Amino acid sequence: MYPLNYIQPVFRPPSEWKSLILQVTNGCSWNKCTFCTMYTDDQKKFKPKPIDELRIELSSIVRAGYPIQRIFLADGDSMTLSTRRLHEILDLINELVPDISRISSYCLPRNLKNKTPEDLKGLREKGLSLMYVGCETGDTRLLGLVEKGETYESSLAALTKVKAAGMKSSVMILNGLGGPELSHAHATASAKLMNAAQPDYLSTLVVEFPGGSQNFEKNFKGKWRKLSKLELFREMETLLDNLELEKTVFRSDHASNYLVLKGVLGKDKAQLLNTVRTAINQPGLIPLREEWQRGL
Repeated sequence: MYPLNYIQPVFRPPSEWKSLILQVTNGCSWNKCTFCTMYTDDQKKFKPKPIDELRIELSSIVRAGYPIQRIFLADGDSMTLSTRRLHEILDLINELVPDISRISSYCLPRNLKNKTPEDLKGLREKGLSLMYVGCETGDTRLLGLVEKGETYESSLAALTKVKAAGMKSSVMILNGLGGPELSHAHATASAKLMNAAQPDYLSTLVVEFPGGSQNFEKNFKGKWRKLSKLELFREMETLLDNLELEKTVFRSDHASNYLVLKGVLGKDKAQLLNTVRTAINQPGLIPLREEWQRGL
């Protein structure tokens, strides 16, 4: 058992499954997105963790001899911390784990508004090299409806800063977020945002509400419903068809996805589109996840 004082629940990107999860903040400073229930418990109210506590926890891990190659800075948006505090955290990591190969973090676009590319470059030089940016959609109207607190422009500005600093970005888009009425606008605007940003990684997952969608639906005034499999595939077709990426690793293999897609865009664009169109036009030919396999 790791000697870490986690405030549960703790979340991480799927690709950080081998990383040490270092909880530098608790919860999310925004915590208003209607599609997200990750930090709704009373114990998950946003609060930074004091640097002295982080030193004790990380020192305990090192003394215990646990192998640490990568560190993920949790919780939801550690980048809301000041540049000074982030430097303190990175200095601590580099002091105690000098051979660390990668440090990463979730990043809300708004948290980079007051950070310059030079600020980010300084953090990059100390090992913070990958930002997971939940853009969700490139459609400004839809971003308002889900109370993300962002726009197309603010998302692009953040991703541009990340790239200018020499950091890598991993972007998430939510398949089905706009329901049937906004499906096309959601897909085309998201593709436009990705084309402008050229992220290093792009992933999609299907929006789901295991606890019910009442809070999410309130702003749609009765005009939202969950997309069918066929509608999800058509939205994915529109997204892929409009993407013009140079070298972005694409993954649509989260447990929520019925149709598993993996490739590099644009090299594998034709192949990925063919898979999606086969799933649309020849049902049953492409294996899909069953509901019980989605683990939701």
